[in-house]
Amino acid sequence: MRTTQALSTLVFIFCAIGIGSVAAVAQTSNQSVYTDSLQNGWQNWSWAAVNLSNTSPVHSGKVSIAVTAGPWEALYVAGATIETSQYVSLNFWINGGAAGGQKLQVQATVDNDAQGAVELPTLPANTWTLVSLSLKQRGVTSAGTMDGFWIQDRSGNTSPTFYIDDVTLIGSSQPAPPEVIAVDASAGSHPISPLIYGVAWSSQALLTDLNVPSNRMGGNNMTRYNWLQNAVNLDSDWYFESMSEGAATSGAFADSFVGSTRAGGAASMITVPMAGWIARLGPNRSSLDSYSVAKYGKQTSEDPYWLDAGNGMALSSALPLKNNPADADMPSTPDLQAEWVKHLVSKWGTATDGGVKYYLMDNEPSIWFATHRDIHPVGATMDEVVGDIEAYAGQVKAVDPTALVVGPEEYGWSGYFYSGYDQQWGAAHGWSNLPDQTKHNGADYVPYLLQQLSNYQAKTGQRLLDVFSLHFYPQSGEFSDDDSASMKLMRNRSTRQLWDPNYVSESWINSTVELIPRMKTWVQTYYPGTKIGITEYNWGDEGSINGATTQADILGIFGREGLDLANRWATPAPLSPVYNSIKMYRNYDGQDSCFGDTSVSDTAPAPDNISSFAALRASDGALTIMVINKMLSGATSTTVKVAGFSAEAIGQAYQLTSANVIKQLANVPVTNNQIKVTLPPESITLFVLPHAK
Repeated sequence: MRTTQALSTLVFIFCAIGIGSVAAVAQTSNQSVYTDSLQNGWQNWSWAAVNLSNTSPVHSGKVSIAVTAGPWEALYVAGATIETSQYVSLNFWINGGAAGGQKLQVQATVDNDAQGAVELPTLPANTWTLVSLSLKQRGVTSAGTMDGFWIQDRSGNTSPTFYIDDVTLIGSSQPAPPEVIAVDASAGSHPISPLIYGVAWSSQALLTDLNVPSNRMGGNNMTRYNWLQNAVNLDSDWYFESMSEGAATSGAFADSFVGSTRAGGAASMITVPMAGWIARLGPNRSSLDSYSVAKYGKQTSEDPYWLDAGNGMALSSALPLKNNPADADMPSTPDLQAEWVKHLVSKWGTATDGGVKYYLMDNEPSIWFATHRDIHPVGATMDEVVGDIEAYAGQVKAVDPTALVVGPEEYGWSGYFYSGYDQQWGAAHGWSNLPDQTKHNGADYVPYLLQQLSNYQAKTGQRLLDVFSLHFYPQSGEFSDDDSASMKLMRNRSTRQLWDPNYVSESWINSTVELIPRMKTWVQTYYPGTKIGITEYNWGDEGSINGATTQADILGIFGREGLDLANRWATPAPLSPVYNSIKMYRNYDGQDSCFGDTSVSDTAPAPDNISSFAALRASDGALTIMVINKMLSGATSTTVKVAGFSAEAIGQAYQLTSANVIKQLANVPVTNNQIKVTLPPESITLFVLPHAK
């Protein structure tokens, strides 16, 4: 049996008629509802199959409740009443069993009146999870008496058996002892790469203000950048239109990017097109379209500002049209791109002389068949992408041996395991017999690329790939402006996909992602010595403090887990909460003061509620501790205990809250190497502890 202690417990916090968070409370006035049996007058009124004496799995004690629910059936506990003003929440532990995947909802009854349903996230398998239903949210504590609650299937199908244990009403009499964050500056030491704080498409002013190290010129449009004509194609993002990027001067658009990036003190990351075609302009630099309505007929959608430009889907069949790629594009070769690299070196110098440091091997090649189907309608095979990287990276290295090559820039979970050819095939024919994978003896796509590039180096003595890069976007709706309480809680949990071997993605992925450890394992196995990078990611909610706490959590994870390079997509809006969360790491005081550069051990007891990251700073020997309170409401008392470091008696503190201002707080006393603080809900607090002299 997998116990709570063996897992990093996921904590979901809900309320009875809306979703919210709950402050911890003492156990002195708690009332047990179920502890090995129903207690205190509570009864089983269920309309699902229920076993109140299930022996395995058990969260604590001897038995738990096993529930097998048909469509819309529920465990219903009722028959007693409690004055809701005396209690803060109803807590219980839930386990998805061997199958997991249950979709459930919870409703409480107050004076026999059913309150609004609260949907639980899809249950992970074999994991005990704490759920806390707040009775206080929206005045429920003064609404009357609670006389029951049910946990109900919401899928409309029979759910696999799930388990409930330790059901408790939490009393409101007094605060519980604070959670303890344990920092040990003598343990877990490793460098934090400054390159993890990168962004994309930033301006000189924002690069300077954020004090970030790299700026990426990437994305779908850059697959078709024509440096000769200074033009791009907008691909499936906007009706496959080729258009001018300003002046007719060759390379002007990219040169402007490099110039402003250099002036902002950051390194440039330039995308090298590999798909075989690049944008072409018409007479007088006029735009061209790949799916002309005049040529190919009416389509399911046309550009409302240019009615001749269609989306390439036939109106009659809604199937993709076959077009001539030369309609809006021209052929591209490794030699042509080598001339561009020569141009960049001639204008800006080599990478070691302050020129372009990073060359990205195109963008998300395994979905070219979708994003660039007008020029690459058949999904790229494993061997095609390997050949492209060898050819184009070889040209980059030939022109500037000091430059670093980054790739394959793949887009997401499916793109890690399946080539574009197999993704296209699987979508059309099913996923049981994928031709490209079968051809390569069942090899997964990205590991195969690494292995082949390693073989290339063994044969030629030349390393073509310096940084192994992937993209990642969470798949449960986090990459959006959804600021609902349920989505906030999802963001709080789902950053675990970056590191946690026990966290099962609650999205269609439905697997343990553990992205950074996975990338490290792939490199160690297939191409040792290669750096790893996540060159596109975004968890959404940019204008909200929840987006900011999530971004701060991500940057802390990147440093703790030893990622080498990262670039957020893209640069957050100036002075937005997410923008300010990056400044908390890179320029919290307006003087370019940064979070430390050597990660050290930092353990928070419930990282879905409070996460914490610590690092030593070489410039002044200070210990920096970033504490992120993810709780949606209520202040949280916390003690930070520091070992392996002798701190001065007074430390500094900087904080970002929903007020969206980085504020320097009053100095904090450090007593016996401990800090005792109360953290506002949804806040980021940086402690800077000088080393005692």
